[in-house]
Amino acid sequence: MKRQFAFIASLAALLAWLPAQAQELKFATQNPKGHPVVMGMEKFAELVTAKSGGKIKINLFPGGVLGGDQANVSALQGGTLDMVVLNSGILASQAKEFGVYDFPFMFADPKEADAVVDGPFGRMMHQKLEAKGIVGLAYWELGFRNITNSRRPINRVDDIAGLKLRVIPNAINVDWVKALGANPTPLPFPEVYAALDQKAIDGQENPVTVISANKFYEVQKHIVLSNHQYNPQSLIFSKKVWDTLSAANRKILVDAGAEASTYQLQVSREAASTALENLKKNGMQVTELSAGELAKLREAMKPVIAKHSEIVGAETVSALQGELAKLRK
Repeated sequence: MKRQFAFIASLAALLAWLPAQAQELKFATQNPKGHPVVMGMEKFAELVTAKSGGKIKINLFPGGVLGGDQANVSALQGGTLDMVVLNSGILASQAKEFGVYDFPFMFADPKEADAVVDGPFGRMMHQKLEAKGIVGLAYWELGFRNITNSRRPINRVDDIAGLKLRVIPNAINVDWVKALGANPTPLPFPEVYAALDQKAIDGQENPVTVISANKFYEVQKHIVLSNHQYNPQSLIFSKKVWDTLSAANRKILVDAGAEASTYQLQVSREAASTALENLKKNGMQVTELSAGELAKLREAMKPVIAKHSEIVGAETVSALQGELAKLRK
């Protein structure tokens, strides 16, 4: 009996001496390796490993390998996926107020966007997700969106009419495409390249970094620098998993998310000009709208913004517009 107790004591001592196994967390996105969002994920993983002394390991799943955004959000809520970074506007399916992030021409430049989403407004928006089983950690960015197609150059707003364009699957994106006389086709992002290649759709709209990283220039000839929407990205965490973490580990994740945000924004903005040059190098024809045509585009979007302001709610729209008014004084 003494020997048995001695063995158990020795085993316990050995187990105590062995390093604890790292807690592994799964982190997904639709963006491919090499994209600024994935570079932000890599920086985040590196920071978490360093801050936790190797006790937390982040496993990355870029390129939509775990499914589309909506599938990822469901998995996050169920606790089978720990983290996701995605367009903030997609979260309108969880909290209708997030539709405001998809309003056309809402932000004039990235500095305005940074000030709003990193301030009280952005924090208030992320807090709305907790009731849906989601914790908002930080905002990153995808950037300003531009329209591509395989049929014709877009020099005027009227050139967009009749094109079959893939849109993010939510109502405001369907409506603004319809307002331009084009045909919206909602598709999960992992399906877009094949649909363009097979001519099931004529075009799509995304920031130049996304267009370049996903090699859409192989299946698209024309791009117009419309800058019609700015996409903040929400870095979100499963509340089911969050509630199991210690306060110290939660702080590690929050701090790493904020630190990686600074890095990701810098990388994203540096990459935009490089990506545009890469599109030109690979044969894409680039056009820009004149001031008059841009004004026409903004005018066409106004009824869409009015309609979705009612859906999003006057309080949220007023809060955002109030923040913007302060910045523009």
